Amino acid sequence: MSTTKPPSPQITIRSVFAHNIDTEFRTISSIIDDYPFVSMDTEFPGVVNRPNHHHFHHHHSPTDHYLLLKSNVDVLKLIQVGLTLTDANGNLPDLGNPNCRYIWEFNFNDFDPSRDQHASDSIELLKRQGIDFEKNKKLGICSVKFSELMMTSGLVCNEHVSWVTFHSGYDFGYLVKMLTGRVLPGELTRFLELLNVFFGARVYDVKHLMRYCESLYGGLDRVAKTLEVDRAVGKCHQAGSDSLLTWHAFEKIRGLCNGGFEKYAGVLYGLEVV
Repeated sequence: MSTTKPPSPQITIRSVFAHNIDTEFRTISSIIDDYPFVSMDTEFPGVVNRPNHHHFHHHHSPTDHYLLLKSNVDVLKLIQVGLTLTDANGNLPDLGNPNCRYIWEFNFNDFDPSRDQHASDSIELLKRQGIDFEKNKKLGICSVKFSELMMTSGLVCNEHVSWVTFHSGYDFGYLVKMLTGRVLPGELTRFLELLNVFFGARVYDVKHLMRYCESLYGGLDRVAKTLEVDRAVGKCHQAGSDSLLTWHAFEKIRGLCNGGFEKYAGVLYGLEVV
């Protein structure tokens, strides 16, 4: 007698704007103890300050990389934050609906492409991928409000939460800027101290983990393809979708790291301090 495998639950991206941010943060606060693995991605307006030669990334120190990152993050504004919450077994929350699983995408109103600095090619790419800058400007979230709610949500300053990211120096740069309400500190060591205060010791950057696995290189989509991980929902360069793909890549890669993945916690790719 053949049995039919039940369909996989539908994954839904919960789009968060000013009108529902309080409700969504209350939901996250209510489940964070049960879903303490947080995969995060951001979308921002590209980079406007670039290194002055092609060999920068191979020959400069983590401090040089950080100062370049700071020079961009200090003058640019965040567009989206994507969050995927899972339990220790990789299960997404169903929020009481057994047929659905949920992830989050926060849309900010701070950035206005007609007024604020940006890299034009990055903005055109994000438009092609479906980001509606006019809608965000009218209905989006104020970053100050987001940071206030994030501070009381249980997402940050919580030693039980683990963070999963991909090449996340800029992602965490924007979040630290938002949470402190000021430009990034002038020294890499101080930035890493703040990173530890807000996000704890269990921060995993998949791009860093790749160094300890064979035959993995490139960006998130290339790595996912190599690992035979499919994008479950949404498009690339949308923060919610990318946060989930990052989690699925992490699930695969953590079993491939030489010596176990735990010992590589707390290191962001490009900002490794020996």
